[in-house]
Amino acid sequence: MNATRKLTLAAVLTAVAIVGSVLSFPVLGSRCAPVQHMVNVFCAVLLGWRWGVGAAFTASLLRNLFGLGSLLAFPGSMCGAFLSGVVYARTKNILLTVAAEALGTGIIGGLAAYPIAILFMGKAAGDAAFYVYVVPFLISTTCGAILAGLVVKRFKKVLDA
Repeated sequence: MNATRKLTLAAVLTAVAIVGSVLSFPVLGSRCAPVQHMVNVFCAVLLGWRWGVGAAFTASLLRNLFGLGSLLAFPGSMCGAFLSGVVYARTKNILLTVAAEALGTGIIGGLAAYPIAILFMGKAAGDAAFYVYVVPFLISTTCGAILAGLVVKRFKKVLDA
């Protein structure tokens, strides 16, 4: 796939992530948006980790500018996009890619949210980092990544047939 097609697909997936963020739900003080995690898995499989991280950053930035997200969208989505993209590039295994998205966003992204919360949202936000960030991030990313895995697996069956 050439760069123009990759850029176009990344832009479409970014738009899906932004519009999909309207479909968020509260979990333990955080807004969970599973569509972003679906987009991360799609980017991992279709575009690679570099484009995935770029799409995650752009979606997080625009979601913040539109008032649809928080600063915590950056570490979660970008860590998940990176890890799932690297895992897919090395293994070509959808199940491992889904698990990498959950680990990248839920655990690594949740922990990376801690210093951002302290620096930009106050010490009280940082003190509750595990319960307020890791657990909700993990719930959100697990839902989105599993849905994406099912859809990608189905598309691969159709394309391989």
